[in-house]
Amino acid sequence: MTTTDQPLSAGGAPTADWVDLGELARDPYDTYRRLREMGPVVWVPVLNRYLCLSYSGCRALEADQETFTATASALASTRALGGPAMLGKDDPEHAAERAPINRSMRPKNVREFWAPLFERNARMGLDELSAVGPEAADLNRDFAGPLSARNLTDMVGLKGARPADMVRWSHAFTSEQANMQEIPAIRADAETARREVDELLDELIPYYRQHPDSSLASAWANSGLPRDDVYANVKLTIAGGLNEPKHMVSTMVWALTDHPHQRDLLSAEPGRWAEAFDEAIRWVSPIAILPRIVTRPTTFEGVDLPVGAVVCPVIGAANHDPDVFERPEEFDLTRPRVSHLGFGSGVHQCAGHWAARIGIGEIAVPMLYRELPGLRIDRRRPASWSGWVFRGVETAPVTWDAA
Repeated sequence: MTTTDQPLSAGGAPTADWVDLGELARDPYDTYRRLREMGPVVWVPVLNRYLCLSYSGCRALEADQETFTATASALASTRALGGPAMLGKDDPEHAAERAPINRSMRPKNVREFWAPLFERNARMGLDELSAVGPEAADLNRDFAGPLSARNLTDMVGLKGARPADMVRWSHAFTSEQANMQEIPAIRADAETARREVDELLDELIPYYRQHPDSSLASAWANSGLPRDDVYANVKLTIAGGLNEPKHMVSTMVWALTDHPHQRDLLSAEPGRWAEAFDEAIRWVSPIAILPRIVTRPTTFEGVDLPVGAVVCPVIGAANHDPDVFERPEEFDLTRPRVSHLGFGSGVHQCAGHWAARIGIGEIAVPMLYRELPGLRIDRRRPASWSGWVFRGVETAPVTWDAA
């Protein structure tokens, strides 16, 4: 039986033995489409995982902690961060570790306390980008990366950390989380990053216990949680709180470069920037998969899943489900409003989603378009995307109309 005949695994899932990890990293969306044509849940031998491709299936997986435990994420986070963080735990442990920072992450608090800092950091980044000039600027290197690092440093309260440190640490942690081939150099970089962050926290945690403030590190330091849980969650925040906002800046500019009519719409109706942000995170989701472990024999989407199987809701595929999103491959901020899964769903929905929406979607990117007329990806220079577990624009040369 050939691959196109969809041979079945023991659980009744179609088997995709043709999946190529290199092709996934270059552009996963064609692979997602082919997998979805095979069925809502597909066994992928090269990953040793079941992948769930449908929007409804991904939501169902996230809603059932009793059958699909998040502890699969703990394996990758322990390897990358030195210990299991809240993303790899179920309630009540997950809720206990998230509770200290929930208040800081509410939209009212973000707007009142953090938004002025986001505005300051975006203005600083804009000045730096402008100084490089429209012939040599790279949006990630000269704006999005440093901006995300400064925003995150302020929110977490990592006094003494430089933007370059934050970028390097975040890259090291996310690379190790996605290091399925166990490449030694990637593992070594993560070990170095862990040691450096731990040394910084050894200084900061006692300080915040004596001088509490509104930062996330302060909230965790005064939560009564064990040291290892505090340290792991700070490193989780560094990993997830930098690359995703950085990628959303360049994703939005890429999308508006390729869809000029959408850019014109935003120029005419600037109140729609929040919609543009949400459409961008649906269009290219910066986090693709959230692995879950099956805790009891179950039949899910017609597939018999054994205890211990790893099944992954594929967020990037769910956000392109044609049964939910018409013309999913197109960037269209006027499409009917349907909740995307770009920040996950259920109890594990990203704690920082309001900070990203406001800091990037309502402050940073609109500022770029106000201040840099004609901002666009510069097609005269190489530009590229990379990754599928974590996906974003890798090289983002930009230009604009000089005054």
